Amino acid sequence: MNSIFSPNKTVGVLGGGQLGRMLYQASINLDVHLKFLDPDSNAPCSKYDFQQGDLNSVKDVFEFGKNCDIVTIEIEHVSVEGLRKLEAAGVKVFPTPDLIEMVQDKGVQKDFYSANNIPTSKYQLFDSELKIDWPIPFVQKLRKGGYDGKGVAVINQKDKLQNLLPGPTLVEELVEFEMEVSVIVARNTSGEINTFPMVAMEFDPEANLVEFLYSPSGYSSEVEKQGSLIARSIAKKSDLVGVLAVEMFLTKDGDILVNEIAPRPHNSGHQTIEGNITSQYEQHLRSILNLPLGETDIIMPSVMLNLLGDKNSSGKVAYPGMDEVLKLKGVYPHLYGKSISKPFRKMGHVTVIDESLAKAKEKALRVKKILKVIGK
Repeated sequence: MNSIFSPNKTVGVLGGGQLGRMLYQASINLDVHLKFLDPDSNAPCSKYDFQQGDLNSVKDVFEFGKNCDIVTIEIEHVSVEGLRKLEAAGVKVFPTPDLIEMVQDKGVQKDFYSANNIPTSKYQLFDSELKIDWPIPFVQKLRKGGYDGKGVAVINQKDKLQNLLPGPTLVEELVEFEMEVSVIVARNTSGEINTFPMVAMEFDPEANLVEFLYSPSGYSSEVEKQGSLIARSIAKKSDLVGVLAVEMFLTKDGDILVNEIAPRPHNSGHQTIEGNITSQYEQHLRSILNLPLGETDIIMPSVMLNLLGDKNSSGKVAYPGMDEVLKLKGVYPHLYGKSISKPFRKMGHVTVIDESLAKAKEKALRVKKILKVIGK
């Protein structure tokens, strides 16, 4: 890692959503040129170097990436075959196509944990929902295509068997957990690894999306260490290059079980922009460019609040209460550039920092009451 750094690089990003937008912000400081591929002509990254195309098309992915130095992702639902074709043409692809292919199939993910002694809940794979034979209650996940809570069903009584999702499926035990936590790990091509401190997450039960995120997590140093070791193990055994979010259940018995992983910047790392020395977005760029990884220490305790579209309205977005929120100290809104609000659509987030987590939580609850996302 002693070579002279030249920013004269082009990084192609598959996906042009809010994660790409925040990655673009981080790229400016390193003077790295990013360009984006997305099927939506109005995607958040459409204002930058942007190309409209099908992320699952071998042709579109290859044509987009063939003149890039590196191709990376901000969403995992992409053409693995296209990425392998780029690798064969000499383009560096991070994370690797093998890792992306594994993450695309929740059944293969689970088998990876089992094969590598990564703690996870008991599970079984079925070719079809019609063949499921598993004691109730359980969680059903479609093996492919799910995201943001979609493709997941909690079956907790017999009459809910009619709500089973159709298709090849993963069934796992319903874990009685105290909290869902996350650790983001980064690894560069030299093998250097670093983790961000663990965060705790509270979910909106109706939207099945993260509502609040707390950093630090509030758990013991032993729990933090265990989570970090698990994340590091996954990074090594999956040959990760980039950042990877490890979502875990902290059970009521004190065990940690891996739920799912995402080999890209993640909702559980948004607070790192203001709350940590290095953001997850800068860390991802450092990793794929094989630069020294940044320090991840917490600067100040922080709470992240997701801004979701009002469940009762759709249309051109408006943010009532923004003026009042901007008067508050240590409050940082991030809007994603989406012009249309829909029920529970991720429209942005707010990070709140303060000298203590308790004060940050109190202020975040105040922000939630004041700031709304509506469609007009």
